[in-house]
Amino acid sequence: MIENKRVLGLLGLCTKAGNIVYGTDACIEKIQKNKIQLIIVATDAADRTKRNFEFYCSQKNIPIIMFSTKEELSKSIGQKNKAVIGITNNSFAEQISKIINGGDIIG
Repeated sequence: MIENKRVLGLLGLCTKAGNIVYGTDACIEKIQKNKIQLIIVATDAADRTKRNFEFYCSQKNIPIIMFSTKEELSKSIGQKNKAVIGITNNSFAEQISKIINGGDIIG
């Protein structure tokens, strides 16, 4: 659970730094423009949403992570009901991936 809090905290920092995109349409648009470094999809997102983003990310070779719930993700970025978050900054994307995948904890 500590990892969850660290990732959600990093998402908050990403938001303040202006390095995230949220919502399905906005994320798809940025994926097509090659502006996304990492996609995070809530584990309780609709199956169709998960499949669509797996497809889009595989086309552009973008890492995708199924993580947390819509409620927690939305709260961490100060929004409501967001199932998909795109990270546009490579450093943040690497840090988040590292924490979720059990690598060295940064900080």
